[in-house]
Amino acid sequence: MKKKPVRPAKPRRPADRPAAKPVAKKRKLPPAGPRQASALPRARVAEGRLPADPQAKIRRLKAQLAAALAEIDLLRASAETDFLLGIANRRGFERELGRALAYIKRYGASGALIMLDVDRLKPVNDSLGHAAGDVVLKAVTEALLSHVRASDLIGRLGGDEFALLLWNLGEADAHAKASVLEAAVDALAIRYGDRTIAVGISAGVAMLKPEMDSAAALEAADRAMYARKAERRAASGAPLRR
Repeated sequence: MKKKPVRPAKPRRPADRPAAKPVAKKRKLPPAGPRQASALPRARVAEGRLPADPQAKIRRLKAQLAAALAEIDLLRASAETDFLLGIANRRGFERELGRALAYIKRYGASGALIMLDVDRLKPVNDSLGHAAGDVVLKAVTEALLSHVRASDLIGRLGGDEFALLLWNLGEADAHAKASVLEAAVDALAIRYGDRTIAVGISAGVAMLKPEMDSAAALEAADRAMYARKAERRAASGAPLRR
């Protein structure tokens, strides 16, 4: 009698290794139709990846940028304007003077700087107060503005000092303009309450040169103004005071 062959025993898996699960086959999806394709951007919008209307957002951002730039211009103008007199302050005037000197250096244009110092303002402040001094400064500013061109720039450098930037004129014309400005302020009869205040102004001229910077131009005009003030004091017999 024949014996049946003994089959080899199947190897047993280790107890700590679970049996691997069969991998499920991926189902192939049919190509997306028009409706399915249009759903993808909506899903991204929902996830915050894409704006619902990009063009509308672009227009909104452009409007916000334009408003911000306009506010910057207003703030810059405010920072460079004398609050009392409504003309350029030292910062604004020096910025424009620097631009003018760069233009003169590049294109060979001509220009002049007139430094102006109000005479007899300190006694007004001392006797009548700074409110009276402010009235005087406003009247002086109006007189100066009435004798300059739209292309010229006038600024208050501080206290009772003014500066005037003039374009396209020679030295003789610049000195003639300085004399006109002095005569205009000398002729003022400024009313303050029941008082009439008379002041004057001394104007020094410096012609702008290509090799100058703003500091050199202002220094040259300041020296000329101080020399002119000494002349006017000597002519009136009054002692020289700054």
